[in-house]
Amino acid sequence: MKLTVPTLLTLLRILLIPVLVLVFYLPFKWTNFAAAFVFILASVTDWLDGWIARAYNQSSAFGAFLDPVADKLMVAVALLLIVQKHPTPWMALWAAVIVGREIAVSALREWMAELGQRAKVKVASIGKIKTIVQMVALTILLYFVPDKFGDKPSIPFVIGDWMLAVAALLTLWSGLAYLRAAWPALREDARNS
Repeated sequence: MKLTVPTLLTLLRILLIPVLVLVFYLPFKWTNFAAAFVFILASVTDWLDGWIARAYNQSSAFGAFLDPVADKLMVAVALLLIVQKHPTPWMALWAAVIVGREIAVSALREWMAELGQRAKVKVASIGKIKTIVQMVALTILLYFVPDKFGDKPSIPFVIGDWMLAVAALLTLWSGLAYLRAAWPALREDARNS
């Protein structure tokens, strides 16, 4: 297996996950900034690895597998950190919707690949919009999360919270779009079974 630049960037994103956790829990005033910065860096590598892979024809099967795994891990860990520091029912619900959809869509893609129809569940524009809203929301929430539960959240944190709610709704919408695209193949497989 040849490691391309996009794959190395994806591996860097995975290596940034423990760095995110570490800086999030450091006992310094600048840790929120550092956590947000690490998350932004990971988000930029996500965009950059895709761009390099397309622009320089460096796509690989391993990279195609690893890229969404790295994305889902980074998002899940960021959500876990935020919910742990701000454990409200709404925040937990948004996190559960986002993580649950990611698991469901990954399973759907795997099943469609087994049927030889993976192309029917490719990333749609609504998924890209969801990703942008989600990444901005998580960056805001990592930076402005209150130091302890019960502290009054700042206005930027509230904006990030609302953006995460929008991201969760877009997550459901895009998940239904994936299911709708896969439904004919799933029904056909059920008939043949």
